[in-house]
Amino acid sequence: MKRQERITKPRHYAEVYGKGRSYPSELIVLRILPNNLDHSRYGLSVSKKVGNAVTRNRLKRRLREINRMESFKPGWDIVYILRPAAAEVSFSNLKKSVETLLTKADILERT
Repeated sequence: MKRQERITKPRHYAEVYGKGRSYPSELIVLRILPNNLDHSRYGLSVSKKVGNAVTRNRLKRRLREINRMESFKPGWDIVYILRPAAAEVSFSNLKKSVETLLTKADILERT
C-alpha cells in the first residue's frame, strides 16, 4: 500500500465522518467522500470493542488485502469502520460484504 493511498491525518478522517456518505452492513460501515485528487485513499477504523490487538490487526490485514485486490474510481476518500461481528467471519464473507458495499456506493472501477 502506497503512502498516497492512505488517509493518515485525523482531520481527513473527521472530514469523511462529518461530510461523507454512509453505507452500513452488519459487518462494516463504509463512509465515502469525494477528495478531488487523481487517486483514491482509504483508512481503517477498528475499535477495541471488536476484540484484542491480535484480532484487530488480523482484520486490518484482511481489509488491506481486500483493498489491494480491488480497483477504485479515482477521487474518493474511503473509511472502513469494522463492527464486532466482523471478528467472527471468514475472509471470503468479509470480502463479499466489502464488495457489496463498494458496489452499492458505485466507486468500483468496471473492468
